[in-house]
Amino acid sequence: MARTEKVRKLAGFIWSIAELLRGDYKQADYGKVILPFTVLRRLDCVLEPTKAVVMDFYETKVKSMKNLKNPEPLLNQKAGVTFHNISQFTFQKLKADPDNVAANLKNFINGFSVAGREIIEYFNFNDQINRLDEANLLFLIVKKFAEINLHPDEVDSMEMGYVFEELIRKFSEESNATAGEHFTPREVIRLMVNLLFLNDRDSLTQKGIVKTIYDPACGTGGMLSVAEEYIKELNQDSKPVVFGQEINPESYAICKSDMLIKGQDISNIKFGNTFTTDGLAQETFDYMLSNPPFGVEWKKVQTYVKSEYEKKGFDGRFGAGLPRISDGSFLFLQHMISKMKRDNGGSRIAIVFNGSPLFSGSAGSGESDIRKWIIENDMLEAIVAMPDQLFYNTGIYTYIWIVTNYKNPKRKGKIQLVNGIYYYRKMSRSLGNKRNEIGDGEDGKPNQIVEITRIYGEFQQDAKRKLEVDGKEKDVIVSKIFDNEDFGYWRITVERPLRLNFQVSDERIAKLETETAFMNLAESKKRGGVALREIEEGKQLQELIKEALRNLGDCLYKNRDEFETDLTAEIKAADVKISAPVKKAILNALAERDETADICTDKDSNPEPDSDLRDYENVPLKDDIDEYMKREVLPHVPDAWVDESKTRIGYEIPFTRHFYEYVPPRPLEEIEHEIKDLEEEIRGMLEEVI
Repeated sequence: MARTEKVRKLAGFIWSIAELLRGDYKQADYGKVILPFTVLRRLDCVLEPTKAVVMDFYETKVKSMKNLKNPEPLLNQKAGVTFHNISQFTFQKLKADPDNVAANLKNFINGFSVAGREIIEYFNFNDQINRLDEANLLFLIVKKFAEINLHPDEVDSMEMGYVFEELIRKFSEESNATAGEHFTPREVIRLMVNLLFLNDRDSLTQKGIVKTIYDPACGTGGMLSVAEEYIKELNQDSKPVVFGQEINPESYAICKSDMLIKGQDISNIKFGNTFTTDGLAQETFDYMLSNPPFGVEWKKVQTYVKSEYEKKGFDGRFGAGLPRISDGSFLFLQHMISKMKRDNGGSRIAIVFNGSPLFSGSAGSGESDIRKWIIENDMLEAIVAMPDQLFYNTGIYTYIWIVTNYKNPKRKGKIQLVNGIYYYRKMSRSLGNKRNEIGDGEDGKPNQIVEITRIYGEFQQDAKRKLEVDGKEKDVIVSKIFDNEDFGYWRITVERPLRLNFQVSDERIAKLETETAFMNLAESKKRGGVALREIEEGKQLQELIKEALRNLGDCLYKNRDEFETDLTAEIKAADVKISAPVKKAILNALAERDETADICTDKDSNPEPDSDLRDYENVPLKDDIDEYMKREVLPHVPDAWVDESKTRIGYEIPFTRHFYEYVPPRPLEEIEHEIKDLEEEIRGMLEEVI
């Protein structure tokens, strides 16, 4: 049976047990029962082959060792894994005693070694045991799970990971979880791991090599597991050590149970929010990989993150900048970069993003500054675009970023873009929004993972492959190589001079009467008679000002300085004193933009910019701004200039544009012929109806 079908059937059978909960539980709460029972049954199956040996050793030896303070290592040794259970119960024995199933199940859980008990505690499972027992459902659930075969020789580690992810996906859908909180398909993880380790295969095959692997949003531990398996398959003498942190208690418990079964040090898996409680604050790692929730806001941790950014700068994790509050993806990447090793070959990172981190934010924004920092420090090695509809809870296009502080010499100063969007096959049955998969070479599938990895490893400019696109085979460019500077640009502010004419007319006087500073002349903050007097005096002043303005006649001024000179003279002749705000209000009301008028200048005789005509241009870093202006702007607007004080450097990666291929429209004759055929078809249908 194909692995995907096997996983689907097993997960479906487990989830079908939830039907027993209908009426006593809300659908959104099914996972609180199904997930911990699945973990317990998996642990039970793993321990079953050595259960009798452990129990015999415990009863005959351990109990008699009065000076033995910590028997766990001895019992683990007998169990053959890094945990054990000294309860007399198993799932088979639990179902044999229906009347005492609640007490016996609690005894079974308490019989686990400390690590096992801690895992179950994160599910708050005691509450569910009592609730199920009161509803007379507990025995039925235990009996159903006792029928499921989750032994490692029947369901391997990778398949078990898939089962957990499928169950959690269903749980997320029932509880209406955020679409961005998805789980990573195993073929995507395998691709990430291939890309991460490809250039290090020689060092990874050294005898006894120890490498650390970290995921700051590890979920159920899928990425850590696949990375560990890759290294072990490459070198049985290697010692990969995994680390991770997870905020969701159910996912955290599942991850720890998986690591427990594999013999990893589960104290390396931390619980909590990576941003506010970094459980591995002093650690650095050889390899890091993650699929953080993208498109999810970080408002809940804003105070903490902003404080670290402002107080610590680059001595903290977020010195390069802060992204928009609506998407915390770049916070994860900066956090991972802060955990890079600075010696011994540095570190490598593979992280999954949606399209937003490629281009969101203009020059000077948090996102652009983060891209600028990563690229100018030559840490971005490659970006691989993947097909859409790969993930369970979202159908969007996604991208793998490869980031390192120790580039291969041929890659220094370069960034590779790999176009992998055509490397997929349609699934026979979808899993949520997952309708496509990248072939992994198993079950008769093409090994598209190896092909994408090969394209990345060959590092060729404009590499092409024959691929099927829209049902037709064609040559597709799958790799492009760029200089770091190719993604940078100057964000220049192009100003044009302010040109105004001035005239006294009924229309412009009416506009003056809406100006705030002018209106305030006939208002008072005082009360009673004093206020009335001030208001009356203000109205009289307004009339005097308007009378002085009318004395200027209807002459059209095209020079602001000339108009101000005449205005000042008339106001003085009328023996009226006006404040600077009132004078500004008069100028605003009587002015209109006029391309034929003289340029307005400041006190230093410099042209004043017209904010309405202000424009912005992105000039490639490799281009000269002056030359760009001469070539692109000044031929069309010769009076324009660049406000150099506002020039910023920005970075963006327009991935799609670099691989865009123009498709000419169909000939008009072909379209016309198609329309005529449709008309004939419609006419025939109408005749049948009539």
